[in-house]
Amino acid sequence: MTTPTRLQQEIAERILQMMRDDGLGAGARLNENGTAQRLGVSRTPVRAALDHLARQGVVRRLANKGIEVVALPDATASVLPPELIDLAMVRLAHERENGLLPDEVSELEVMRRYELGRPEAQKLLARLADLDMVERKPGYGWRFLHEPRDRRLRDESYRFRMVIEPMCMLEPDFRLEAGWIAEMRARHLEYLRSPWRESSSIAFYEMNAAFHEDLAAATGNRYFHSAVRRQNQLRRLSNYDWGLGFERVQVNCTEHLAMLDHLEAGENEVASALMRSHLLRASKLRLGPKSAD
Repeated sequence: MTTPTRLQQEIAERILQMMRDDGLGAGARLNENGTAQRLGVSRTPVRAALDHLARQGVVRRLANKGIEVVALPDATASVLPPELIDLAMVRLAHERENGLLPDEVSELEVMRRYELGRPEAQKLLARLADLDMVERKPGYGWRFLHEPRDRRLRDESYRFRMVIEPMCMLEPDFRLEAGWIAEMRARHLEYLRSPWRESSSIAFYEMNAAFHEDLAAATGNRYFHSAVRRQNQLRRLSNYDWGLGFERVQVNCTEHLAMLDHLEAGENEVASALMRSHLLRASKLRLGPKSAD
């Protein structure tokens, strides 16, 4: 799929707003020349914006008959490929974790910095809020809930995790749900087979976080589960800003898969020892400001 330029994105949003203002529905017709004149821009970017809307299923071109509206999306719907919002999330994570983004930010600032339309910026901020990374300020703007990365805090986090997480698998009531090992193994193997993109860090981290959190949940002990879930929240932006390349992804997946093998064989003591080694190795990575796992 061709990625639209920022100008094409903006014009696509303006065309959508024009269609809403005019009350156009399925079956209505648009004209390139008329649309360009109405928006005060040349035909070339309008044509590209309409092509983008066609790829999204909003309009379709009819041979020698102009452009027909297929389905007008909701005013809050995005016309951008989901990957572009993920890329904006990665950029936001990088700037926040490296001290380039203040504790408070506005919707307009998010739109400007990450070249998003309003629906996309709202979607990004809503995702951050759902993950307990930001909260809406009374009246206007958004506030980050956690401090940017700090080497001392990162070291403390790993020391805490090395005490808690290996012990999860040794709890007397430790029980994994049926099918969990097979599902988690399949998800890890899929990452080893798939090409790595900049935006891949988000889904990869969420899978990684689920691995650690599900093991804590399997203890049946709410304190273990709460502690690991909290650690996942605190390290989320640092891991969205991955920067460690696919090689580290391979190491991470391979070590997780080894733990799964031993858990499947009922060798929880071995899996526990592997978890401690896994966290210890990750804690010693020193690649600038980046963190891992």
